[in-house]
Parts: sequence; structure tokens; C-alpha cells
Amino acid sequence: MIQIDINELLSIAREAGEAILKIYNDPEKSDTVTYKSDDSPLTLADEASNEVITKRLKAYFPEIPILSEEGRHIPYNERKNWDYFWCVDPLDGTKEFVKRNGEFTVNIALIYNNEPVLGVIYVPVTNIMYYGSDSDGAWKIDAEGIKTPLKTDTKSSDWTAVGSRTHSSPEEAEMLAKFPVVKSVSVGSSLKFCLLAEGLAHIYFRQGPTMEWDTAAGQAVLTHSGGTVTKPNGEPFLYNKESLLNGSFLCLS
Repeated sequence: MIQIDINELLSIAREAGEAILKIYNDPEKSDTVTYKSDDSPLTLADEASNEVITKRLKAYFPEIPILSEEGRHIPYNERKNWDYFWCVDPLDGTKEFVKRNGEFTVNIALIYNNEPVLGVIYVPVTNIMYYGSDSDGAWKIDAEGIKTPLKTDTKSSDWTAVGSRTHSSPEEAEMLAKFPVVKSVSVGSSLKFCLLAEGLAHIYFRQGPTMEWDTAAGQAVLTHSGGTVTKPNGEPFLYNKESLLNGSFLCLS
């Protein structure tokens, strides 16, 4: 097992967040949006964050390949034999960035044997960091630098469901009806995983499309705080598939 200095990753995520905020706080630059072939938005901030993360990961961990939203075209024949790789979303929640609601994150995950073993989620606007790993457990660092352990809520009989601001489906309502859900909240990006990890929500079901880099860091944070991320039938939710498009998944506290 490769040993990773978590502080190095936290530093990388913060630097990427600073690059995002420079553009977010500059009206001329933040309004520059192009659209990819799947109609998803791409901003200058996506590109700036990706440049920071890629440069620093290659400098500190040159032996570990990188799979990111901005570098998604690596052939499966090349990556199928990877034991380790970084799975990176330099700006998760680009739609939230464009809406200017602050609910976007920097996501960095380490995958080992198709499972996320480490994940870092940084929220640039609030300066809040979440991370989880096999060696360190799961933690939240607030804007004042206060570090608290993350632990899912396993005792409540009244559940809060968390869902996407921009995606919902009839299948979601059908799934939630199987659990003691009394309240639902919506939040953008990988913050949904963080709400479960903090014990503020109990279930997150996603039927709509996501990519591996959308979920990898969140899965690592949630599983290391005591939760689970599986396919709806309970099978493991794995990475480095031939298609990087995720199927449905269910997160439980």
C-alpha cells in the first residue's frame, strides 16, 4: 500500500480552491462559460484548478497516474491494469459555480484495486475541508482550522434524505419510500456525501448520470466515516470501469 501524506493533498486542494476563487470573484472571468459535447458547462475555473492539481500530483506522486474530468480520454486498454490512480474532479458542481450559490467543491480521490481508499473534498467559498482515508479516518476542518472527526448518524429513526439541486427522478422517490425518511434537502456537488458523513443526513440515492470523478472522493469520505456506498442491489460500487459513466448508487449512513 502506497503511503500518502494527507497534508500534501490538503495543500493541493486548497491551492486549487484559491485558483477557482480568483476566477469566481472576477465577474469578467466567472461569466466565461463554454459547453462540452454532453452540454455540461466548462469554466475558466475548471481549467485553472485542473492545472494546479495535475501539476502538483505529478510533482509529488509521479508514479501514480491521474484520471480527471479534464483528462478523461485515456484509453481503457491503458488504464485497465492500473492498481492505483488519482480520480480528480477539479471543480465539482460547475452548474452551482455558474449559479453563484457557493455549492461547488474540489475533489481528489486515490483509487486502489477499483475502490476509493482516500478522498479529499474542499469547499473554496467556505474554506471547509473534508477528508477520509484508511490510515487517517474521516475528518472535517472548518474555516478556523478546527478539526473534528466525521461520524455518520446510525441511531436516528427519523431520516433526512439529501438530493441534487439539478437532478431528480421518479426512481428516487420510489427508493426513498423504502426508508424512514421524514425530510428532504437539496445541495449541490459532492457536499451530499459530506452531509451524510457529518451525521446531518442519512440517505442519498442517485439514479441520474454521474461520472467516476463525481463520486470517488465523496465515497471515500463517507465510507471512512461509517457509511456505505453501493449499487441499489447492495453490490460494491467500483471504479476504473470500461465506461467511466456511473450507474445508480445508494448511500446510507
